[in-house]
Amino acid sequence: MKKLLILAVFALASAVTYAGGYRVSLQGNKALAMGHTGVAVINSSELVFFNPAGLVYLEDKFNITVGAHGVFSNIAYQDTATGANARTDSPVGTPFYVYASYKATDWLAFGLGVYTPYGSSVKYEDDWAGSHLVNNIDLAAIYFQPTVSFKINDKLSFGGGPIYVTGSVNFNRNLNRTLTDLEGNRSNVTIDASGVSSWGWVASAMFNPTEKLHVGATYRSEIILDAEDGTAEFENIPNSPLTPFANTSIKASLPLPAEMTVGMSYDFCENWTFAFDFNRTFWDVYQSLDIDFAKADIPDSKNARNYKNSSAYRFGMQYDATKMFTLRAGYYFDGSPVRDGYFAPETPRNDSDNFTAGLTVNVGSHLQIDASFLYVHSKEVDASYNYYYENGVAVPFSGTYKTNAFVPGLGLTYKL
Repeated sequence: MKKLLILAVFALASAVTYAGGYRVSLQGNKALAMGHTGVAVINSSELVFFNPAGLVYLEDKFNITVGAHGVFSNIAYQDTATGANARTDSPVGTPFYVYASYKATDWLAFGLGVYTPYGSSVKYEDDWAGSHLVNNIDLAAIYFQPTVSFKINDKLSFGGGPIYVTGSVNFNRNLNRTLTDLEGNRSNVTIDASGVSSWGWVASAMFNPTEKLHVGATYRSEIILDAEDGTAEFENIPNSPLTPFANTSIKASLPLPAEMTVGMSYDFCENWTFAFDFNRTFWDVYQSLDIDFAKADIPDSKNARNYKNSSAYRFGMQYDATKMFTLRAGYYFDGSPVRDGYFAPETPRNDSDNFTAGLTVNVGSHLQIDASFLYVHSKEVDASYNYYYENGVAVPFSGTYKTNAFVPGLGLTYKL
């Protein structure tokens, strides 16, 4: 029984790293409206994220861009064999960004960005069919990125800088499928880690063969967040020598994968711009999660994840309709890094089609209002998680998942 419960506890570790397992592509309203393209689009200090090398080509001496998105997501689960079903009741996510750039000379510019590329908030009903895997999870990672951009000549520039990341996660799940205390309350555990931080870097280049054609590339490094002082709190544990669970501390590593984006933009017919980005995220860093429980009778844990690298293909269009209005639209396909048999309900991510639109309203010569909208449609999938164990035997959790999200966004750009 003791071995059974310890093995069951190990499955909770999967959610600790979902700051790395859930990429949120919402780093700017202008870019998002164009299918989240931006590595070769010169339009604002959103370039701090998309391509720091492009900052030196901005016409404005100062450019400040701020914004946020509201994420309204929905996950529906059903197992036709058992009749079990569930639907998430997730709080509205609010990823944000703040970018600023300063053009010191014609060949040198500086930038600073604060943004949230990883995060998730998912809440199922307590004691649902998959509660032994997750009840709820709330996680976030905030990036702070100072950058420098310098021009070699009118056609070629480079940029980059360090990245400081701070993250947190709170996660709850039941210990197994049946265990309760004497009052019938399901035994559960909550993992919490906050103030976890680390460093990384970003490097980029931009090449302008002509005045209308721009080519860009950006590489953002892998970052590993080491949680040294996380906590595990157990509730509704039966008073028995077979259930020796007590609150303890944990250590774990949280991988945020490296990613590379290359792309181009082309201005045509005077008022039109087409953009294409290819993004490759190196999820293969997430092969296993190791958890160190400080309590002596809970052994350390290794949990296979076996993620694969994934790709996104992004397309966007921009039309300068009038001096006051700029219209945008786009589409991108986002591939899932999850392999068959590793599909966990804390972030049931599958391949998705993403449709975007938006506009900029020029309020005078210095202020812009940026708005965007994203609809995410993940393909319906029959999937399973095959690495949960009871009595040393694998107990797969399977079903059909339907996922979608509506994401409105609003921002301001001030230039001087």
